[in-house]
Amino acid sequence: MLMPSQGIRILVATRPVDFRKGHDGLASMVQSALAQDPFTGTVFVFRAKRADRMKILFWDGSGLVMTYKRLEENSFIWPAIRDGAITLNRPQFEALFAGLDWRRVRSLEPRRPAAAE
Repeated sequence: MLMPSQGIRILVATRPVDFRKGHDGLASMVQSALAQDPFTGTVFVFRAKRADRMKILFWDGSGLVMTYKRLEENSFIWPAIRDGAITLNRPQFEALFAGLDWRRVRSLEPRRPAAAE
């Protein structure tokens, strides 16, 4: 998948959107419904009414990139439908994109190794 590397902000719009919308329509939704700037490099994830479809929109520095994915046998596990968006970290997004339960993904807390005696 073409997507920015580590350290990128990922926002998932929780309310389903009209999947007939293209680049400009989704960018407009980012501005109006999410009060965000679609041209910052943030990755915006949208769901359809049917839970087996997602669209991803992000600015790569030279243009808007839109990706569409449909699961063939399952549905994505989406956050509860409400206004606004939630933030996912990269491992949670990768689980969502793979059709896995992203809610079970936890980042490990960095720890210093114990000193060898």
